[in-house]
Amino acid sequence: MGIELVVLDVDGCLTDGQIVYSAQGDEIKAFDVKDGLAIASWIRLGKKAAIITGRRSKIVERRAEELGIRHLYQGVRDKGAKLDELMESLGLRAYQVAAIGDDLNDWPMLDRAGRAYAPADAVSPVRQRADWVLEARGGRGAVREMIEDLLEIEGLREEFMALWSVG
Repeated sequence: MGIELVVLDVDGCLTDGQIVYSAQGDEIKAFDVKDGLAIASWIRLGKKAAIITGRRSKIVERRAEELGIRHLYQGVRDKGAKLDELMESLGLRAYQVAAIGDDLNDWPMLDRAGRAYAPADAVSPVRQRADWVLEARGGRGAVREMIEDLLEIEGLREEFMALWSVG
């Protein structure tokens, strides 16, 4: 059994890491649609996705709902412990989990995953310890690149393409 779960950090992975506030104090985040299509497709292939993030945001709730991500954990201080809980609840082992993170608070989560990915613009200690450093930056296709790598490894590329009737 291969990778069954992808675990995603938000700021710096699903977004470029910027936090923008409107004059009214509303938080604004930008998500890459290519990342979104890859995540939704991963789920359509019968796999699981989770978000584990240290911040709280209604925008992240909305994005998770749009993509069909059923495992959303916000305001998490210890991402490693949260991933341990999630793996236990899903009956998964570390080798069945891939995770992406870009900063020091992500390392406990990345350390527990069987495959640890870092965007190109992750902080140096995370890039040095990750199993794979992606070419794409956070919020600019890094999650898509990670999922495409997993599709190749898992032999699911043709099934992924078939979801969209692309030969």
